Amino acid sequence: MTAARTTASAPGSRPGLRERKKLKTRIAIREATYRLIEEQGYEATTVEQIAEAAEVSASTVFRYFPTKEDIVLTDEYDPLLEQELRARPADEPIVESLRHVLRRAVNLGFTEEPEVSRLRTRLMIEVPAVRSRLLESMSVTGRMLCRVIAERTGRDAGDLEVRVFAMGLIAALTETAAYWAEHDHRDDLGELVDRSLTMLAAGFAPGREAP
Repeated sequence: MTAARTTASAPGSRPGLRERKKLKTRIAIREATYRLIEEQGYEATTVEQIAEAAEVSASTVFRYFPTKEDIVLTDEYDPLLEQELRARPADEPIVESLRHVLRRAVNLGFTEEPEVSRLRTRLMIEVPAVRSRLLESMSVTGRMLCRVIAERTGRDAGDLEVRVFAMGLIAALTETAAYWAEHDHRDDLGELVDRSLTMLAAGFAPGREAP
């Protein structure tokens, strides 16, 4: 549920050798970063240390990730979001399409990398630079949602209503992740996402008790 982008293969295709090597390098850099952050903290972890731990050069790290924050925020699931949304029925409400896709993404990401999911969201609320980079990069996801919403509704992707709705969804998901981290990851993240999307679809009723 993060915004930094990686390159996804076309559906049904097998990545070539070059792409597999790139993926292996990205994963090695990220795993080294997570390990170092857990051992010594975010601020104390340098790109030079990450490069040494991943057995690559610092320039290679920057070639894959423009900033240290991008290493934390990037994953291999984000590029599939648009693909999954476009695969949903064209007449399905966009909020319901998102509910289906995000529930699957949350389950996949948390099942495969639960500690990484917790670490990334914790850094999002604890490290201003990570939070700032997240908000900056989420505009990419917002533009993607604008395109999908425009196609579903027959409107222009640049329409005010389309942009407001798309960025409202992005803000809701960002705050959901922050809430999850602020409450020590005690809640089920999928259920929190469901609550947020339900509120967006139904509207906010002041005084209503949370489910």
